[in-house]
Amino acid sequence: MNDILSGKRAIVTGASKGIGLAVANALVASGADVVICGRQQASLDAALADLSKNGGGRKVAGRTADVRDSGQVAKLFQFADRELGGLDILINNAGIGAFRATAELSVEEWDRLIGTNLSGAFYCSREALQRFQLGKGGAIINISSLAGKNPFAGGAAYNASKFGLNGFTEAMMLDHRNDNVRVSYIMPGSVDTEFGGGAQKRSDWKIAPEDIAEIVMGILRMPERTLISRVEVRPSRPPKG
Repeated sequence: MNDILSGKRAIVTGASKGIGLAVANALVASGADVVICGRQQASLDAALADLSKNGGGRKVAGRTADVRDSGQVAKLFQFADRELGGLDILINNAGIGAFRATAELSVEEWDRLIGTNLSGAFYCSREALQRFQLGKGGAIINISSLAGKNPFAGGAAYNASKFGLNGFTEAMMLDHRNDNVRVSYIMPGSVDTEFGGGAQKRSDWKIAPEDIAEIVMGILRMPERTLISRVEVRPSRPPKG
């Protein structure tokens, strides 16, 4: 039996590593055609090589893009139009962090976080929705964070971006649920990636990126009559105190 995702066309942002790359790999393994983006050409090329190796002949393509720039986002979606011939799925995964006390945050850091984590998701969602309206609908999944409901010291900019992303996602779901568009978001806790910056040792207690990808696949495979609107996910056994 063919996978329900076979032949679907997807864009995954921030997919040169970590959660985005894991999601792109899962989509390709399920028979989807995928366009990915990242900010650095070298890491994007490495991701594309990895995806092509595991792709089983599916269409895999990529383009550098900074989702803070609505013009670059428009060009990314135009690229996907040419490569995929349409769009069924958008995974808004691109995200960055900066963690310091509010008084120590620079204006540039604030703008970079809000621009990437919140405005970027809007720019991409807007492009996707325009394409969904021309077809038979689609699905948008935003990768948020438990920081979108749990503020913490040093998290002013990051918390603001993820609280905003959660509210944006829920409002977008209400706007378009009757347009055959399913909108969801996932709020992970600690995920074993290099998100925090610098080289990171593998951790056996953190959530694996592949676990988030499995949740994404589960949401996408739900019958069209059913919407999983929000998922919270945490490490099972974090270190004690």
